[in-house]
Amino acid sequence: MSLYKPDYEKIADSETEEEVKEPSMYKVLLHNDDYTSMEFVVEILLSVFNKAIEDATITMLKVHKEGIGICGVYTYEVAETKVDTVHILAREREFPLKCTMEQD
Repeated sequence: MSLYKPDYEKIADSETEEEVKEPSMYKVLLHNDDYTSMEFVVEILLSVFNKAIEDATITMLKVHKEGIGICGVYTYEVAETKVDTVHILAREREFPLKCTMEQD
């Protein structure tokens, strides 16, 4: 039986350490228009952004009064998917609802 024990610690220490970077986050925004109904905006906030009815109503009123409202903050891919989903649902119902994303 051999007493040889490889020095694994030296091997592990010699490897390059990679710094893990948090992904960039993006705000998803809804924009007010004169045609999209408030009820539809609430419906979008409930179904696409999984907001509670109270939060959806507050966000809808912010969009209505201030012209823009934040729906949530997500990674790039998730934000992009949510923006696309809002546009698809709005077009199906013939609303011109605008949804955008910007880096947080």
